[in-house]
Order: sequence, then structure tokens, then C-alpha cells
Amino acid sequence: MNNYKTVFFAIGVLLVILGAFMLIPFFVQFIYDEKNNTFLLSALVTAFIGTLLVLTNLEENKKLNLQQAFLLTTLSWLGIAIFGCLPFLLSNLNLSFVDAFFESMSGITTTGSTIITNLDDAPKSILIWRAILQWLGGIGVIVMAITILPLLNIGGMQLFRMESSDTAEKILPKTREITLIISIIYLALTFTCGISYWAVGMNIFDSIAHSMTTIATGGFSTYSGSIGHFQNPRIEIISIIFIVLGSIPFIAYLKFVKGDKKIFFKDAQIKGLIYILIISILLMFLYLMLSNKEYSFSENLRISTFNVVSVLSGTGYVTADFSSWGNFPLIFFLFLMFIGGCAGSTTCGIKIFRFQILGHFIINQIKKLVYPHGVFSIKYNNEKINDTFIYSIITFIFLYFFIFFILAALLSVNGLDFITAISGSASAISNVGPGLGNVIGPNGNFSDLPNFSKLSLSLGMLLGRLELFAVLVLFFPSFWKN
Repeated sequence: MNNYKTVFFAIGVLLVILGAFMLIPFFVQFIYDEKNNTFLLSALVTAFIGTLLVLTNLEENKKLNLQQAFLLTTLSWLGIAIFGCLPFLLSNLNLSFVDAFFESMSGITTTGSTIITNLDDAPKSILIWRAILQWLGGIGVIVMAITILPLLNIGGMQLFRMESSDTAEKILPKTREITLIISIIYLALTFTCGISYWAVGMNIFDSIAHSMTTIATGGFSTYSGSIGHFQNPRIEIISIIFIVLGSIPFIAYLKFVKGDKKIFFKDAQIKGLIYILIISILLMFLYLMLSNKEYSFSENLRISTFNVVSVLSGTGYVTADFSSWGNFPLIFFLFLMFIGGCAGSTTCGIKIFRFQILGHFIINQIKKLVYPHGVFSIKYNNEKINDTFIYSIITFIFLYFFIFFILAALLSVNGLDFITAISGSASAISNVGPGLGNVIGPNGNFSDLPNFSKLSLSLGMLLGRLELFAVLVLFFPSFWKN
């Protein structure tokens, strides 16, 4: 067990930090006169366990090998989800452990699915805690995607390491400095988003909560009607802008700060994101114009833009019940769920860069059929992509859909209808939030699902957030052999 002291030390530090963040909702309880000690007790328990882990693992050298890095990645997210559910469990919402764990896992993985049926009347402290969980999950995902996953060679994430392999000393600082700079950028975007929300009509509490879940592309709202509750086009526009900013790879922000002023115009992922957004918004806009006479031209454009951006990024905010728009939006949004945003951002899904590289690979295979003796190479962001890299991406995409079907089958076996099972599985593994249909669609929630389905979806959220392999590798006996 000594070999894993570094892992437990790091988890202890994370729990102490989590306990400290629980004090924020504790002060919110004072402000809004919520007479209970839910968050104080949760903070004390979490910080106590975290401190024990830190103190009992002080002696070991604080270096991680590959095996420990995989273990830390999974256990840290699982541990935060477990301790993060304490406030839900101890609150007056009368939630079971399964419900509390589901809500916490949905928060920390920035999924946005909820089991709380009436958010409008929920305690303010609980609402801000949900936002904090997503905000912490968002920055955690970014740091993990840039500093840990590239070292683990997971599903093509080594692309980030490859991008900086030749000029790491010139362009990118060391890991600790990367984390600090990205955290400052993340905090600045959150602050700017909150000020913008307040300026266009939100009250201070709602603007703070929504700014955290917007930048994290998480989608937790303080109202059951989500962003649609406000009926304010300016709020929707602010939301669109900052969701897109949260969907951009934070490595691009870092490079911009380091002097690469053209990075936003030349990065292949960012260009791919913009192209997909434009095409998707145009398709949905044309569909609504031809099939829905209820909205005006500008309303159709705004609604199409908002919902496409929200679904593609995995944010999950809603302004309208797109389940009632017909069959095409259901299939189209399901497709967007799988695509997701950019790697290295707070978004989820398979990620744009994988589809881009897969597209280049398919084109090359066609070229080889036409020109059997030709030599063709694949480049991405001016870096040559080798076959091993491509195979890891193909394997990831295959496994992604395989787990999606397994999860959908588990949900259907548990009695859920086809639309609920399929969209629930896609929503969980893509960390989107609301599903499709009447049960878990934009106007529903996950409270009525059986406990087995909630636990299955929670596992799907964890797998999707940690890029599948970081979790699955732990179940192979050969992994634990020296």
C-alpha cells in the first residue's frame, strides 16, 4: 500500500479544498436565513477525512508513476462525488443516498442532469453548491486534460503533449505554472460572465450561480425552467457567448497569453468548432422556419443558436422544449451530443479533434484505393499523425459507442422506454444534462428513474468525463502487476 501513499495524499488535499469550498454555501445559509448546519457539518467531515489522508501520507516522495496517475484520476473524481453529496444527503430535500450521489456526480462531471424536482423553491445554499461543484469540475477537467491525460496516452489526448514536444520550453510553462495561469483565466472568464449576466437583468445570486455553470458548460440552473425562466433574449446571448468561450481549448488561451496572438484563428479544433456551430445552427434555423410558424425570424435564429450551442457543448441549458419540435431535432441533437466540443475545454463528448483526424484518415484510405502506390500522411495543426495515434482514436470512438449501447441496454432492462434509454445513455456518457422525451427531456428530470438506472447513469457520467480508459484500465488484472 506504500506505493499508493502519493495517491492518497493528493486525494486528501483535494478533500480539504472541497471542504473549504463548502463554507461558501454555509455563509449563504446565513445570508438567506436558512436555519441548519448542513454545510458546516459536511465541511468538517470532509476536511477531517482529507486531513487524515494528508497527515498519514506525508513521508512518501510526491512523485506519480503511470499506474498511480490512472488510479488518482479515477479515485479523485469518485471521492469528490461521494463527499460532495453530503450536503444533499443532509439537507431538507429528503434525498436518498443514490439521489444525492447522482446529483453530486452530475455536478462534478459537469453533466447537469438533476433529480431535484422544484429548483425554484430549493434552498439557496443547495443551489450555489450545485454551481460550485460544476465550477470545480470544469477547472478540474481542463487541468486534467492538459497535464495528466496526455501523459496517459488516452484516446488521442497525447496530441497536447505532441503539440508542445519541440518547443515546450519556449511556449508552455511547467505543469504547476500551467495550472496557475489556466486557473486565473478560468476565474477571469467566470467573473466577466457574472458581471455580464447581472448587467442584463439577473440578480446577484443568479448571476454568480449561472456564471459558474456557464463557463463550466455544466448547465445547472437555479430554476426548473433553466435559462428559459428569465424570458430575456439578452441573457440568452450572454450565455451563448460564454458557453462558446468555455468550449475553446484553454491551451489556446494559455498560448495567447504566452505571445501567440493568432492561435484562435489557426487552431484546427477552434475552426472545426466554429464550422460545426454555423452549419448546425443554419440547419436547425431552416427546419424551424419551415415547420414552426409560431416564432419570428429573429426568435427562430436565437432559439436555434442557443439550443445548438447548449447541446453541442454539453451545457444543457434550455429555453424551449425541443422535444415538441418533431423527430428531426431529436435525432439531430442526439448526434450533436456525441460530437461534443474541443479537447482541453470544459466541454464533453467524443471531441471535435477525433472526428477531424478520423475524417483525414478516411480520406487517405480512399486516396490509397485510387493511387495504390501513393504515399499519404496525415497532419493535424502542422504535426504529423502516426498510425498508432490514429488507432488509439479509432479504438476510443468504438469503445465510446460500445459503452453507450451497453448503458442504453441496462436502462431499457430496468424498464425505461426506448427514447429515454437511448437519450439518457447519450446524455450521461457525453455529460450533456437533459435527455430527450417526456421523462428526462428539457421539461423533465431524472427523479422518477429507478435507483439502478441512476447508478448506471452515474457510472456513465464518470466514464465519459474521464475519457473511458482512465477508469476501465483499473479493471484489468495486468494493470495491478508490477
